[in-house]
Amino acid sequence: MSKGTLFDKVWDLHTVGTLPSGLTQLFIGLHLIHEVTSPQAFAMLRERGLKVLFPERTVATVDHIVPTENQARPFVDSLAEEMIQALENNCQENNITFYNIGSGSQGIVHVIAPELGLTQPGMTIACGDSHTSSHGAFGAIAFGIGTSQVRDVLASQTLALSKLKVRKIEVNGNLNPGVYAKDVILHIIRTLGVKGGVGYGYEFAGTTFEQMNMEERMTVCNMAIEGGARCGYVNPDRVTYDYLKGRDFAPKDADWNKAVAWWDSIKSDADAQYDDVVVFDAAEISPTVTWGITPGQGIGVNQSVPQPEELLEEDRFIAEEAYRYMDLYPGQPIKGTKIDVCFIGSCTNGRISDLREAAKIAKGRHVAEGIKAFVVPGSERVKQEAETEGLDKIFQEAGFEWREPGCSMCLAMNPDKLQGRQISASSSNRNFKGRQGSSSGRTLLMSPAMVATAAIKGEVSDVRELL
Repeated sequence: MSKGTLFDKVWDLHTVGTLPSGLTQLFIGLHLIHEVTSPQAFAMLRERGLKVLFPERTVATVDHIVPTENQARPFVDSLAEEMIQALENNCQENNITFYNIGSGSQGIVHVIAPELGLTQPGMTIACGDSHTSSHGAFGAIAFGIGTSQVRDVLASQTLALSKLKVRKIEVNGNLNPGVYAKDVILHIIRTLGVKGGVGYGYEFAGTTFEQMNMEERMTVCNMAIEGGARCGYVNPDRVTYDYLKGRDFAPKDADWNKAVAWWDSIKSDADAQYDDVVVFDAAEISPTVTWGITPGQGIGVNQSVPQPEELLEEDRFIAEEAYRYMDLYPGQPIKGTKIDVCFIGSCTNGRISDLREAAKIAKGRHVAEGIKAFVVPGSERVKQEAETEGLDKIFQEAGFEWREPGCSMCLAMNPDKLQGRQISASSSNRNFKGRQGSSSGRTLLMSPAMVATAAIKGEVSDVRELL
């Protein structure tokens, strides 16, 4: 078993006890909630006559169901309106801080917590959303949980969990131009598989991650879950501290120095023991595109859809399914695949640095005829910052739609949906069948800059040709 890693240290510090089942009862320092997985949890509390134990440790926002074109209340979708009302009422009844639309801080839950400084090194964080792993970028241990576990955290501020093994994933060297954090994590998942991380927490390390900014690290940790891992994290360093300093909930004055000293102490030891170590060379990573129906079915933009015999035997069945569903054939180049919709946003790639990179591609160019392309900022603060920098104008002049913050077409629990057999270039995190709102719609995952390139060209293209 691992020893001396950040994961081990944070786990031990938050262990309340060992349950008769052998599971660890783990204290959760920060609980994030939204409108989709919390209503049933609050209802279960009411049924049992229970109160929220530590309301000051729970923070709420609305993101999944909010429309990104017209956010006037009541929402046109009556179910969405019902869900946001339930969240408003539950937060008010339980004295929970809620960042609602128009507050100036509303947005995707995994975007707003870091930008508010709520997410900090050494914390345990839980949220009823699988991509809670994003917060691990700060050196936190963050878990996505189900509705019954949301209930448990509200009632007890603890979770019953099995301790994970720890795999160290090292990426070393400089990324080539046109290669982004999204390409790094897609490459890792492609190599290790969507089940490769089952039973593990991933520690992302190496010189490549050391050079990444916080938003890039969040992109990688966000998709650790797509690789089967329960969580992913990066050890905190000066990049982490510079990002956090001065944010709303970050420690202030003398407390800041104490916090940094403690954050330094929880880093993985130089002689830490890991259950597994995997090493990658950054120079070998190219702009990556998924061709199939799992995030592990990815290839370099200049590569072809793999032949069945090139795949592991256990991967061939899902590949055959993917060929049929995606209307792609083995040996077909992914470059040149026609696109209908281009979506830039999500908790994976809806932050300000993502929009800046996409805007570099869009500037002075125009979306191809017949392509629907839109940009959805990850939060009200990201939107404000982007508009201050004039990014909205760049996108609009290039023919992109500029939207209000929300999860949008990442999972389409809102009006932003694919229609029929449309195929999308998406900066989101999942390409499952029906993920973007149409039971027959198709999704190709790629970086925001690659999505912008696809929008300009009308087909999957190599961003390096436009840099």
